[in-house]
Amino acid sequence: MDFNLNEDQRQFADLARQFAADELAPFAAKWDEEHHFPKDVIQKAGELGFCSLYSPESEGGMGLSRLDASIIFEELAHGCTATTAMLTIHNMATWMVTTWGTETLRQQWSEGLTTGQLLASYCLTEPGAGSDAASLQTKAVRDGDDYLITGSKMFISGAGETELLVVMCRTGEAGPKGISAIAVPADAGVTYGKAEDKMGWNAQPTRLISFENVRVPAANLLGDEGQGFTFAMKGLDGGRINIATCSIGTAQAALTRATQYMNERKQFGKPLAAFQALQFKLADMATELVAARQMVRLAAFKLDTQDPEASAYCAMAKRFATDVGFQVCDSALQIHGGYGYIREYPLERHFRDVRVHQILEGTNEIMRLIIARRLLDENAHPIL
Repeated sequence: MDFNLNEDQRQFADLARQFAADELAPFAAKWDEEHHFPKDVIQKAGELGFCSLYSPESEGGMGLSRLDASIIFEELAHGCTATTAMLTIHNMATWMVTTWGTETLRQQWSEGLTTGQLLASYCLTEPGAGSDAASLQTKAVRDGDDYLITGSKMFISGAGETELLVVMCRTGEAGPKGISAIAVPADAGVTYGKAEDKMGWNAQPTRLISFENVRVPAANLLGDEGQGFTFAMKGLDGGRINIATCSIGTAQAALTRATQYMNERKQFGKPLAAFQALQFKLADMATELVAARQMVRLAAFKLDTQDPEASAYCAMAKRFATDVGFQVCDSALQIHGGYGYIREYPLERHFRDVRVHQILEGTNEIMRLIIARRLLDENAHPIL
């Protein structure tokens, strides 16, 4: 078992690290302050393949593994958490379209999505269906060669700025078996609410989306009717790895900043690095961060190898890494004292941006439920 990155992975990491340093980190604070969505920068990321990391090569994607993608996303998150998170969402939606879309849909959208010239949002959550996604109410009714979609989606990242919406909607019976996935052009008569005023993730808009008999070609259906919930859960397995990775990358940036600060800042005639209490805090931060990184990479490996318990590993990685990421950012802020609380330093932004990771892609309480159910299922494979 080799935990070292191979040559390709090191090159991917170097490329992403350089992009984060040049195109993300210098502007992240301004984007956050001005609530600016850097669409042009995301398109630059697309030129490097970062908008289609694990989409199939046959559709113009990079065809990388989830492990490779997690290594890249971690480096990008050093520069801007919110922008990287949007990249992960676009990657997930693009993968779904290029993997399960009809030939007609793929011919229309694959090139634009994989290059980042066109962006996509993932639409699952509703005002009345968050953790209980299988109870969603947005409906799609067949009308000749089209579907008519009615309903609403809540907390949709990128909404109003993206060109395509991957929408989970009900085409059949109650419960998960009646859910389908349909790709909806953003200009197909969709109504957008105001941009939400959020605690973090201010470099991307989040809006309510409403559908009132929005007409979409039946060729925009992903897979077959009734497969949408399965696709959504497959997407969320990868999404949980992605968002856990964003937490790790942000926490690593916070830890690096805290380490530098401890060497520079003096109190009582000596640098903070000389105080054993702070040394211990730094050691715990680093140890837990390394553990979280390895758990995320293990989950990515399990997903890549189609392990029968991959979903449980993804849930464990998401729960652990997002909790650790938040704790490390909190500790880094504490080490900075009052300076950590002001916007001149990035610690308060890191703290705000990673907090939502414990909520989205399934709350950490739901992650515990997924894990426990698999452990208690007599048919579950051993989790080692």
